[in-house]
Amino acid sequence: MFEDIKPHLIDLRKRLAISVGSIIVLFFIIFALFWQPILDWMTFPLKEVLDENSHMIFTKVQEKFFTALKVSFFTGFMAALPIIFWQIWLFVAPGLYTNEKKLVLPFVTGATTMFIIGAAFCYYVVIPFGFEFLINFGGTEQFTAMPSIGEYVGFFTKLLFGFGLAFEMPVFTFLFAMMGLVTDRTLKDFFRYALVIIFIASALLTPPDILTQFLMAGPMILLYGLSIMIAKSINPEKPQEAEEDDA
Repeated sequence: MFEDIKPHLIDLRKRLAISVGSIIVLFFIIFALFWQPILDWMTFPLKEVLDENSHMIFTKVQEKFFTALKVSFFTGFMAALPIIFWQIWLFVAPGLYTNEKKLVLPFVTGATTMFIIGAAFCYYVVIPFGFEFLINFGGTEQFTAMPSIGEYVGFFTKLLFGFGLAFEMPVFTFLFAMMGLVTDRTLKDFFRYALVIIFIASALLTPPDILTQFLMAGPMILLYGLSIMIAKSINPEKPQEAEEDDA
């Protein structure tokens, strides 16, 4: 049995090595050249809601340095997404038909685009609402906001990654449907549980206000519906099976 899966494990190790290697290379390039303007871009939404008495600080000697590392690693990961998705496709491609293997470019392009759309939706829609709520909650007369740069970057990257990952739902549904792992009926039957998972994820990944949580949960529910349509078009349920299940 081990001999049967050994080639797959070797291939998996190869794909992981290429993906991690690409992230590391891009990390060093970004750390050497671009981390400062990227950090300015990350902190812009927060600076927009801070008043004249507030400013960002660091509380530990090493905090600025490790923040630069966080920024560089996250940006390196984002820049390496086309390579990562390409490696994912190459790993699953042996199990696909010849005509399906030709879809590598649409998959890589679609997966990268959807992640960027999710991150952009977070940056331009969710974060302004969320930060406005968090900074101004309870009024600003008694307290002065002085957020730590390290904690802020960690929170910011968590939000962007969560939304980017959520928007991958239709793309990976496409992949799993191509492999015959899901059908539209599978997704329809799982919908009730998916709703619970979506709202739990929204509560964990967004600031603690209802509006921001719905700004994440709403698109995810729509994306789940789109995933059902994608699965139905690629791997439709057979009429005989539908009749048997209804019976």
